[in-house]
Amino acid sequence: MTDSCDTTKGALCGAPFLILAWAGLAGAAGVALAAAASHKYPSASLATAATMLTLHAAGAVALIAVASRTARSCLWQAVAALMLAGASIFSGQIAYHTIFDDASFQMLTPIGGTLMIVSWLVVTLLALVGAWRRG
Repeated sequence: MTDSCDTTKGALCGAPFLILAWAGLAGAAGVALAAAASHKYPSASLATAATMLTLHAAGAVALIAVASRTARSCLWQAVAALMLAGASIFSGQIAYHTIFDDASFQMLTPIGGTLMIVSWLVVTLLALVGAWRRG
């Protein structure tokens, strides 16, 4: 299997470790938000944000693992970055709203949620196209 993702295709393709580092930070932030939701700011919304951030961080790590085993690694890396962006925006806005009691950036929550949904749909599409090409 050849890797169609080389360093001439930009930072995203040449540096999956940055996505993994982002996922690590997102996972840590998700755990911290869960602790904050349990102890400092009792909020079901904050607990949901923590769960979304942690789950999507793990999902991004899994996508990087898939990317390392496929000829279309740039696409898998891109969807991992999209997933992390959506989860970070979604969870970040909820955390900001909960901690600072400021609803200034409420429009970011549905944007982040939409990015998460789209990222999972792209995962589905990439998997189906990959299966179709093999068969």
